[in-house]
Amino acid sequence: MIYFDNAATTYPKPPAVIAAMSRALVKYGANPGRAGHSMSLETADAVYSAREKCAEMFGAKVENTVFMPNCTFALNTAIKGVLTENSHAVASDIEHNAVLRPLYALSKSGGVSYSFARTGTDDETAESFAKLINRRTKAVICTLAGNVTGRIMPVKRIAEICARHGICFIVDAAQGAGVLPIRLSDGINIICAAGHKGLYGPMGTGLLITDGKYKLKTLVEGGTGSLSKEPEQPSFLPDRFESGTINTAGAISLGAGVDFVRSRGMDNIREHENELCRRFFAGMKKNPAVTLYSDDFDDRFAPVVPFNIADLPSERASALLSDAGFALRGGLHCAYPAHRKIGTADRGAVRFSPSAFSTPAEVNALIRAVGRLTARL
Repeated sequence: MIYFDNAATTYPKPPAVIAAMSRALVKYGANPGRAGHSMSLETADAVYSAREKCAEMFGAKVENTVFMPNCTFALNTAIKGVLTENSHAVASDIEHNAVLRPLYALSKSGGVSYSFARTGTDDETAESFAKLINRRTKAVICTLAGNVTGRIMPVKRIAEICARHGICFIVDAAQGAGVLPIRLSDGINIICAAGHKGLYGPMGTGLLITDGKYKLKTLVEGGTGSLSKEPEQPSFLPDRFESGTINTAGAISLGAGVDFVRSRGMDNIREHENELCRRFFAGMKKNPAVTLYSDDFDDRFAPVVPFNIADLPSERASALLSDAGFALRGGLHCAYPAHRKIGTADRGAVRFSPSAFSTPAEVNALIRAVGRLTARL
């Protein structure tokens, strides 16, 4: 199977990540921060080292770098932690359900309202966000790059708008972290990231990274290994949001994934993946039975290309490509508004997304496979 579903989860994982996971399960089997024996202390040191690596990548303090089960959990923690009753939020019109569903839930139970900024050019997008802010607005939530089209958002400009209004700016970096540079110093208050995508960590890992300006309410309370006499959840990070035993092996191997990205070079990874997207886009553009959803693939986009084949439903097209030996994802990608925006709400799209390990030969093989499929149709 040739794998082009990396926007969902990168595969394969780097050998160093696999080795780190195996080593963690063998060597670091104790609960970190819960005991004074040597194995617990060694495990805590290994987790702290991984936390340092993640903090450095995003320009954060180590203690403000929190391990989460996934990016969705991090986004829920940030959104529900900031928004209070009768407050207002602004999000873009291409957000993932990890943003939309928490906002919807808060609108039903917490008296929160929200608006969608219309995305277009960078100027149009920034202007739309600015116009929707009102005196009740407490948070702006925006993806770093759309998971359907790969459209990169002008987060620095949106951050400037939020700073002028004293509004918390939350960035969903699930689709960009590890490929696009992003740091708290860009004016962002909270970054939520997936560990298993562009950071090349295992599934079941995510990050919530904060500048500490906004104290968030908790979603979960419980054992942290600190302040055990107190019934109240600790107020300091990362303990406040790491109730219960964290995914120790996942955190340690996520640190190895960050090492991989740094060793390869983020710019090098992005250029490699972009070149493969350009190759694929050019091949698909020559096929009259294929529909693409932009004029070209250029630096406006993260390495993702949506397409459709003839009049096939996208799930059917991806199933036929799977039969031919290629893994791509069809459907709505948990982002219905983004599909509605590009006109694919009725059938979704097939999504091509390469990784650092994908090759030009594999892309050429996929182009030929699509050609054979459209010839049969």
